[in-house]
Amino acid sequence: MADSAAKRPPTPAPASGGGGMAWKLSLALFVFLAALLYKQLQPPAPKIAGSPGAPPVTASRTKLKDGRHLAYLESGVPKEEAKYKIIFVHGFDSCRYDVLQVSPELAQELGIYLLSFDRPGYGESDPDPAASEKSITLDIEELADNLQLGSKFHLIGFSMGGEIMWSCLKYIPHRLSGVAILGPVGNYWWSGLPSNVSWDAWYQQLPRDQWAVWVSHHLPWLTYWWNTQKLFPASSVIAYNPALLSEEDAKLMEKFGMRTYMTMIRQQGEYYCLHRDMMVGFGKWGWSPLNLKDPFAGGEGKVHLWHGAEDRIVPVILSRYISEGLPWVVYHELPKSGHLFPVVQEMADAIVKSLLLGEQ
Repeated sequence: MADSAAKRPPTPAPASGGGGMAWKLSLALFVFLAALLYKQLQPPAPKIAGSPGAPPVTASRTKLKDGRHLAYLESGVPKEEAKYKIIFVHGFDSCRYDVLQVSPELAQELGIYLLSFDRPGYGESDPDPAASEKSITLDIEELADNLQLGSKFHLIGFSMGGEIMWSCLKYIPHRLSGVAILGPVGNYWWSGLPSNVSWDAWYQQLPRDQWAVWVSHHLPWLTYWWNTQKLFPASSVIAYNPALLSEEDAKLMEKFGMRTYMTMIRQQGEYYCLHRDMMVGFGKWGWSPLNLKDPFAGGEGKVHLWHGAEDRIVPVILSRYISEGLPWVVYHELPKSGHLFPVVQEMADAIVKSLLLGEQ
C-alpha cells in the first residue's frame, strides 16, 4: 500500500491568496465593459422603408443597379414638355419635399421640370453602406437615366447638397448643362485651403460643432456615439440650436422648422442619414474643389455659387475663397441673408433665372 501511494500523482496545492480569482474577475469585467462599449458605438440596424416592421413606402421610387431604391418627387411641367430639366439635391436633415420652391408661373413660363429625391438613408431612399463623395454623383446620374431625362440636365444643390455639387462637377461634368451651388457645406481639410482661411472658418463654428466635425473627420467610427450620448453637447445643427440662426434665418425657421413631414426625414435611423452625411461631407477626400477645371470652358453652361454673408451654420469664408480660386464660378454673396435664403420663393426664382437665363 505504501508503494502504491508513493506512485500516485500529487494533488495540486490550493493557490495561496485570491490573486488568481481577482485576475479572472478583472478580465471578465474588462470583456464585459468592452462588449458594452462596442454595443454603444454600433448604430442600430436601419429601418429600411418597405421592409417588415419599418415605415411604408409612399413615394415614387426607382431601383438602382446595386438593388437600392431612391424615392423621388416630380414638379413643374411634365418632362416630355420641358425645355429645362433640373435635379435638386437637398441638404442636411431634409428630404425630397424640401425642393427649391420655384413659382408655378415661372415653371410654366420657362418650361421647367424639377426633380428632387431623398438622398440615401433619408426619407424613403435606401441607405448606401458604401456612401462616399463619389457614390452620390453616380446615384444622381443613374436616377436621371432611369427617369429618361436625356444626356444633359441642370443641377441645384443646397447646403450639404451644395457640397455634393463639387463632386458632380468632378465625376459627371459631361452630363451637366449648368449648376447652382447654394450655401454649400465646406470641408475644412480640403487641400489648397490656406490655414488662415480654414482656421478662420473653423472658429466661426460653436465649440460643440467643432468637436462634432472633428470626430466625423478623424474618428468616423465614433460619430454615431458622439451624437447620441448624453454626457456632453453634440452637434448643435442636429439639435436645431437657435444660436445658429441669423436674424433672417430666425424668421424663416418658423416656416422651415415646422415642416409636417419632419418625422419622415430620419425615420430609417439618424446614423444612416445625418451621421453618414457628416462622415462623408467632412471625411478625407482625395481631391479638392480648388483643383477642378472649368467644365463649361466652351461656354455651354455656367456654375453659380450663392452664399449668405450672415450664414452662421456654414461659414461664408470658404465659398469666398473657392470662388476667388475658380474664376469660372459666378459668385453671388447676399449681404443680409443667412443659411436659409433659398427657402424664400422670390429667391428661388432668382436662382433659377440666373442659372437658366444668365440673369444676375
